[in-house]
Amino acid sequence: MTDAPPISADDLATRDWFFCGIGGSGMLPLALILHGMGARVAGSDRSRDQGRTPEKFAWLESLGFQMFAQDGSGIASADQVLVASAAVEDTVPEMVRARELGCTRMSRAQLLSTLFNAAPQGIAVGGTSGKSTVTGMIGWILTEAGRDPTIMNGAVMKNFVADDAPFASARVGAGDAFVSEVDESDGSIALYNPAVAVLNNVSLDHKSLEELRELFGDFLARAGSAVVNADDAESVGLIGRAQSVLTFGFGATAQISVEEGSINEGPTTIAARVIDRRSGETHSLALGVPGRHNLTNALAALAAANAAGVELGDAVRHLGGFIGLARRFDIVGTSASGVMVIDDFGHNPEKVAATLATLKTHPGRVIAFFQPHGYGPLRQMGHELAEVMATRLGPDDIAILCDPVYFGGTVDRSVGSERIVSLINGHGGKAEHIPARADCADRIVALARPGDRVVVMGARDDTLALFARDILKRL
Repeated sequence: MTDAPPISADDLATRDWFFCGIGGSGMLPLALILHGMGARVAGSDRSRDQGRTPEKFAWLESLGFQMFAQDGSGIASADQVLVASAAVEDTVPEMVRARELGCTRMSRAQLLSTLFNAAPQGIAVGGTSGKSTVTGMIGWILTEAGRDPTIMNGAVMKNFVADDAPFASARVGAGDAFVSEVDESDGSIALYNPAVAVLNNVSLDHKSLEELRELFGDFLARAGSAVVNADDAESVGLIGRAQSVLTFGFGATAQISVEEGSINEGPTTIAARVIDRRSGETHSLALGVPGRHNLTNALAALAAANAAGVELGDAVRHLGGFIGLARRFDIVGTSASGVMVIDDFGHNPEKVAATLATLKTHPGRVIAFFQPHGYGPLRQMGHELAEVMATRLGPDDIAILCDPVYFGGTVDRSVGSERIVSLINGHGGKAEHIPARADCADRIVALARPGDRVVVMGARDDTLALFARDILKRL
């Protein structure tokens, strides 16, 4: 198996592709884009073998994807290109078989960057938090503006969901623009050469701040235009690396901003008057998603669309039709007894803080369920997560943590959620550790009372959405 990919963008549609972990949030949209280009695509997934989210894999088969058990049987020719993330271990049967046959291997980031860099206008969204939402917002603006973009997202974009596209985390267009979120956690952000680079924020997640400053600084330096969050000190500190800058944010120095006193928050919406401080023009924006963090996301998307050639007034008007992403403050429903259930992707300190801040803007007790997305991340950011949950939740609120998600592999599992619960309680919060997720559901149902908001948070596990729906059904 060869890791150096001798595959040009022109050859992508003519090759046979095999995705190891095809149902993953980073893999599925890439597979859909290649399939949309006319390539032959097959794949396997441990989730499929374990019976999780069978409807997703049935849908892929209905589109013409060949699905295999994750036993190596899908790798049958040296001509196949194996796509596998860096997290896939060498002992996985597809990896073993591909190595035996001498197949070319591409990482997710190598494939995405090849597609992205071949586009006439690549718009890359980077930063620790908000990438998926900003990507979806930009993609929707450009679609409504008639630009027919290709969009690569790590989340299902509700605006593009249809009966024949229930898992719409990608859109294949014929226009010049390719909009994608790009990842800094594995350093692969260095592979992209964007026409427009968006930097949402820089904060602790998978890497140290020193590493992040270098990665994001280089990212801005390679871009034709940089769109930077003027409210984030770390991002502002990197502006000197950019060739051309357009800033966004709430502060007085931001070029794309909101008029003071114009923000109007509802439980499920937020509105404001957007101002372009370069010209003084203003436009009324009404968003169908809640929270100030989403207003920040909207300013980022508006600035990026403007940098890509869309008039600001048109961009504001188009963004009003954006209805959000699955698992991003996704309101599952409200029970007959008045308990609201929300499904959310919050998994690092900044995302969890934004979700809890949105909830605490309005009255009602919060029951915050959190499933850590791995043992490694829990060690990396456990203290910060505990502090957020202890300080952002009120005295009547409660956090409930199950054990971290684990689907196999050799990761060190010696330190788990009980440490975080101890830290939350030590910070003055109220938290419980209940190892099994099913038992957490029992506890939530027993605790919930009229007026409560139950929020289900976590990443890397599609079944969390089913878990949230099941809680609502039981309530």
